[in-house]
Amino acid sequence: MQLRNDPAEGAILRLRAWGPGTDRVFEQAPKLLGSEDDRSTFKPQHDIIADAHRRNPGFRIGRTDRVLDALVPAILGQKIQSKLANESLRKLSWYFGERAPGPHKLWLQPTPERLAELPFHDWHRINVERKRATIIRRAAERANRIEECASMTPTDAARRLQAFAGIGPWTTARTLMPAIGDADSVMVGDFHLKNTVSWALAGEPRGTDERMLELLEPYAGHRGRVTMLLKMAGVKAPAYGPRLSHMHFEDR
Repeated sequence: MQLRNDPAEGAILRLRAWGPGTDRVFEQAPKLLGSEDDRSTFKPQHDIIADAHRRNPGFRIGRTDRVLDALVPAILGQKIQSKLANESLRKLSWYFGERAPGPHKLWLQPTPERLAELPFHDWHRINVERKRATIIRRAAERANRIEECASMTPTDAARRLQAFAGIGPWTTARTLMPAIGDADSVMVGDFHLKNTVSWALAGEPRGTDERMLELLEPYAGHRGRVTMLLKMAGVKAPAYGPRLSHMHFEDR
C-alpha cells in the first residue's frame, strides 16, 4: 500500500499485490483500512481522550479476517517482553515460512500445517519454550475452528478462542482487535496497560485490572479504541521499581 496526498484530490491510496491471493487482498483492502469501524457512538469523556481523538482524525480499527495470523503473535507475546516476542515472530517466518510473492523481501508466517508439525527443538531455536509452542501447535491443528471466529460476534469469538488451553483474555484481546476489528478489546492482565489507563483517566500512578475496567466502563463498545488512543498519545504511567531485563529462552 502507498498513501500520498494530492492537493486536488486529497489522500490517494495505491494498492499493489502479487501472487495467488491478489483478488482477496483487493477485496479485503477497505476492511483493512477500517471501512467497517463504526465510531458514531464514540464520545470522548476525558480531555486527554478528546485531544488524542482530535489529533488522529484518520484513526480507524481495521480487520484482516485472518485469525490465526493474529493469534500466533499474541501467543508469542505471553509473559515476555515485546522485543523478544517480535524477534521470535520474525525468525518463525524467516526459518519456517515461505517467501512472499512480489519484488519485496517479505516472508509469510508458516502455514497451519507447518506450525502444527514443527518440533519443539525448532521452537527453541527461535526462543520459544515448550509451553507457548504447545499452545500454538494445538491452535494450528484446529485452524478451521480458529478461523471461524472471523464470522462471529466479538463475544462468541472470544468464547471460542478461550475454549483452547492457554488462551486467556489478554491473548484474546490481542487477537480480536486486528483480526475482526473489535474496538472493545481490552488486554486484561497486561503488565503496563492497567497503570496507563489509571494514570491517564484518574491520575493514579498504579492501577489494577478491576480499576482499569471501571474507568473504561463509560466507553463500553470502544474500550480498545481508548487504549489505542492513549498509546498514540504517548501516555505512560510513572516508572517505579526495577526494569525488566530482556531474557532469552536459554537463560530461564
